[in-house]
Amino acid sequence: MSDHISGPRALAEPIADITDVYAFPSPESSGHLVLVMDTLPFAHPSARFSDGLTYRFRLRPVTAAAGDAPGLFGIGAQEFAFDCVFSAPVAGSGGGSGQDGACTTPAGKTVPFQVDDERGGSADGVRVFAGPRWDPFILDAPAALKTIATGKLAFTDPSAIFLDGKNVLSLVVEVDCARLLDGAELVGVVAETLTRGPIRVRLERVGRPEVKNLLLAPKQFDTVNRDLEIRDLYNSEDAFRLAAAYQGAYRARLNANLAFWDLLDGTQDWPAVESGAHPLTELLLADFLVVDATKPYAERGSFLEIEVATRGAYRHRTCGGRALNDDAMDTLFTLLINAGKGPTIRDGVDQATMPASRTFPYLAPPNPDPPQPPEHL
Repeated sequence: MSDHISGPRALAEPIADITDVYAFPSPESSGHLVLVMDTLPFAHPSARFSDGLTYRFRLRPVTAAAGDAPGLFGIGAQEFAFDCVFSAPVAGSGGGSGQDGACTTPAGKTVPFQVDDERGGSADGVRVFAGPRWDPFILDAPAALKTIATGKLAFTDPSAIFLDGKNVLSLVVEVDCARLLDGAELVGVVAETLTRGPIRVRLERVGRPEVKNLLLAPKQFDTVNRDLEIRDLYNSEDAFRLAAAYQGAYRARLNANLAFWDLLDGTQDWPAVESGAHPLTELLLADFLVVDATKPYAERGSFLEIEVATRGAYRHRTCGGRALNDDAMDTLFTLLINAGKGPTIRDGVDQATMPASRTFPYLAPPNPDPPQPPEHL
């Protein structure tokens, strides 16, 4: 799940579907930030990127908000965008298909690369890889859905990753922070797919995992908008500046669903604020990863650490963001269900069968014989 098939449009156009986003300091190159966008659920090992899309990473400096601001972070006006586009695939003599890519940096430089070249393309402070890889997402997705359907925690230990061994199309952009991020310390990171051409339409955008599928998709708890499929509307929004039109609908859905998750252990750890809203609603609406590019790489325990520290008014200790091998879903479930005051809420899966490495391009090679998606997808 994470962001796999996150709405009707993603189901109709899976090539534009962002399944996951990761951002972390490079474990092999000090001062570099790694950005990862995974797309196309259930990708074939020979899958290629769309020549009709722009694959974009957007970064903005963020600062801890003053006082008790519920969103926690102020968003800077300066933006650093990395746009990647691809040629149409060309059939090769060996039965495969070649494809070229190009990444445009915030400085306006273009870095060429070839799909499936593990060395990547490198120039002007940027290194880029693109190609099919083993899906790194860690979750017992059927148990999470059963939890929502039954109102009872359905996780078991041990468990298994849903359709383990499925592939995705991965885009990895490694950035020299000093050259391209103007010395920003804390940055917000979001990934997008957009139509390519004179008229740009945002099709998908992803910051944190499972905001759409576990926190916005369930309708049954929302007494305000119970019949509204809200995810395509949410996908079209600018993560750094939500339009006013549907904010009320997003808040109503998050307030209802966050209250559901909180009470799964029989205890309310997140009493509503004076307005009646859930205390995490505004934080989650600011839907971007927050990473400290000056901190060293952390394999585990960094996801949401900056947000939790900022909310508690103490200095964060890790790089934050989201690393490929970090069991982020256990961290998220624990925050939602017991506010970190009780035992870790585990889904029974702690690591990927094929963990990511600490060397470029980081993600594990694709499964040559991946499982087939269910017929209903």
